[in-house]
Amino acid sequence: MKKWVGACQIAAVYVGTVIGAGFATGREIVVFFTKYGFIGILSILMAGYLFIVLGSKIMVKAIDLKAHSYEIFNQYVFGKSIAKLMNIFMLFMLLGVCGVMFSGAGSVFEDHLGIDKNIGIFLTIGLTILIMIIGTKGVFAVNSFVVPMMVLFNFIIMTQSLVAPNFADTFFHIPEIDNGWKFFFSPFSYAALNLTLAQAVLVPIAYEVNDKEIVKWGGVIGGVLLTLILISSHITLIMLPNVTEYDIPMAIIVQNMFSSIYFIYVAIIYGEIFTSIIGNIYGLGKQLRRYLSLKMFWIYIMIIAVVTLISKINYGTLLSFLYPLFGYISLLFIILLWLKKDKIDLKK
Repeated sequence: MKKWVGACQIAAVYVGTVIGAGFATGREIVVFFTKYGFIGILSILMAGYLFIVLGSKIMVKAIDLKAHSYEIFNQYVFGKSIAKLMNIFMLFMLLGVCGVMFSGAGSVFEDHLGIDKNIGIFLTIGLTILIMIIGTKGVFAVNSFVVPMMVLFNFIIMTQSLVAPNFADTFFHIPEIDNGWKFFFSPFSYAALNLTLAQAVLVPIAYEVNDKEIVKWGGVIGGVLLTLILISSHITLIMLPNVTEYDIPMAIIVQNMFSSIYFIYVAIIYGEIFTSIIGNIYGLGKQLRRYLSLKMFWIYIMIIAVVTLISKINYGTLLSFLYPLFGYISLLFIILLWLKKDKIDLKK
């Protein structure tokens, strides 16, 4: 029983790290999957398979390598020479992504609650420092609360789509769009981007847990949950006419159909962003500890200070520049990881 609890905690951290501002608003899911209609479901299933197999492989191999940070794991994937460049790039990318998330957290307060963006950012900073002081248990605790809430509300919102009279026609519809052939790359690019970022958290978490069975099943459960969340979000989003025209399509759906739970939904969006923030900062801290002879508290303070400065840059500018650039590098990561001969036996 204890092992299953541990596996579920790992799964929650996995899911909590992958989800973020783009996922919570639905925009990310529309861009990668929903705009392709029924084909989007097939792409989600492929992405889910990659999350299950490669997520588990990353964590089990981290234990084999005794890797306490993503730097050591990148040496395994890329080789020592290329890994040095990849680690530098990962450092800047994670700082940039955390900046995006801090900016997104501030935007939630400003756009949905009418509270100054800076207040939202400083509140997030305070909560992040608190969780970092608590350490691994704090990361587990936050994700163990936020992720089940997100899954529950995702499925509640999805039920409205399932009972709609035109659901079947809409679900199986394949729209005509420009460059529709790109659907083939969607599951791979989506999984690649998220797995490359998630390794910063999955590797040190697996190292600390140091139990292959727990992390393996944590990867499986987390991958399955991510697949189910993607499917439920897709089913909800396809019912919104002209879904590609909205920056925050999920907010439109909740306002129109579930106005009574709108502020609860806003809280969940914030929670999803926060889980990504603490996961990435936790991973960065474990990495920088190798080079800085400081206490972990001061390392986290330094990271948060840098991230706060980055968050002052426009949210949209950060997102549009950083994510596509990192996407190309991420594809190389999962291809090389996939080609490694080590295999994870999920039957044991």
